[in-house]
Amino acid sequence: MLRYDVVDVFTSRAFAGNPLAVVHGGEGLDDAGMQAVAREFNLSETAFPLPPTDPAADYRLRIFTPLVELPFAGLPGIGAAWVLASQGLLRHGPVVQQTGAGLHEVVVTPRGATLAGGEPGIGRSLDSAPLAAALGLSPSDVDEGIAAGAASAGMEFTFLPVRQAAVARARPAPDLADRVVGRGLVPVAFDPVGRVARVRMFRATGGEDPATGSAALALAAWLVDRGLLPGDGEHEFTVRQGAEIDRPSTLDCWVAAVGGRATRVRCGGGVVPVAQGRIRRPGR
Repeated sequence: MLRYDVVDVFTSRAFAGNPLAVVHGGEGLDDAGMQAVAREFNLSETAFPLPPTDPAADYRLRIFTPLVELPFAGLPGIGAAWVLASQGLLRHGPVVQQTGAGLHEVVVTPRGATLAGGEPGIGRSLDSAPLAAALGLSPSDVDEGIAAGAASAGMEFTFLPVRQAAVARARPAPDLADRVVGRGLVPVAFDPVGRVARVRMFRATGGEDPATGSAALALAAWLVDRGLLPGDGEHEFTVRQGAEIDRPSTLDCWVAAVGGRATRVRCGGGVVPVAQGRIRRPGR
């Protein structure tokens, strides 16, 4: 039997945020076994902490959705580090996590963690009209002063700037996947005064995510590129997500900018334990 923890990430209370399963003792599992366990939990992601293969790392993390393995994701990086530290398996403070995307610094506290993203990147600008249609929105719902487009900081997402009232009305069309670059489509309404981004994330594979760390990291790069976080230096902003599906989430984000380009991005949030148990080892 494999021991596991389930935690809610990007929240300060249970039964909010995004749930994550952290499965311990998976060293003997092959790819198919890990995928079977993730499919059984059927959460956004399931994380398997393992011994590192890079001497610069404190631990290695493999990440699975119910369908595929991911090289990187924000939610598992934050939640798994917190679980390990809460059980004395990892120290509080800065640690180095190894994933399929490389090495990432995680800073763990008693209440949560923050994660550094990969190298920020900006993709091509996209026509907002078909993206809005993919969410059941009209052209008047789009903020035409800002160009839609793709961005990444470990994983790529498509961002569509919309008006505040349009975020709650978004409903994904069946052909959404055909119009999206990257892992999903993110309608975003950004308040530059309060520095709060209200977002949703609709996966290209179907469904809606209640909180998406990797999308928040990419959003940081996109906001800088679009001039919504102007000036050099470090900018802080907050992402609100998940309220529309009764999983309110708060993601705290930071981005360093030089010459109108993001150079470093981080995001974090609270972690709350909700369940522990054991699950059968596949093949036995």
